[in-house]
Amino acid sequence: MSETELSPQPVVLAERLLGTEAFAQLFKEGMNLVESTAAYLDGPGRQDSRSLDRAASLAYATESMRLTTRLMQLASWLLLQRAVNDGELTTEQAKSEKNKVRFSGAALPEDELMSQLPERLRELIDASVALQDKVTRLDALLYSDRRELPAADNPVERQLGLLKAAFERPE
Repeated sequence: MSETELSPQPVVLAERLLGTEAFAQLFKEGMNLVESTAAYLDGPGRQDSRSLDRAASLAYATESMRLTTRLMQLASWLLLQRAVNDGELTTEQAKSEKNKVRFSGAALPEDELMSQLPERLRELIDASVALQDKVTRLDALLYSDRRELPAADNPVERQLGLLKAAFERPE
């Protein structure tokens, strides 16, 4: 028997999460956000942007581009994970493809400019930032390599070591 067969490997619960209703809801939330953003920007958003002053109009253009970029990155990530869940890709293939998806920073404009943007655009921006937070946390759970962690980083082992040291008698 090899050493890996003898030593138990950690169960990666995050991988199992992809097959749950929670991931299905996250996927649905992401795709609905993409659709509602496109509908807003192609319809009411165009009219909203015409009524803005020059500075707010520039902020609107910048933020709508950031928003669509963020949503396309999130949609790509969600589709990759769904492909793994559906058996269309292996985890390793998804990991390789995932490295092409870079989440851009969620920097928001100054409060003064943000307050001049149409309310619906601000709501969509906030929703996309919240979705990005969820996805980046799940991404970290899925793709951090737990097998490379040294045993000393195990909090249980650390506590056991401290207890052992506390109760050992110096000789």
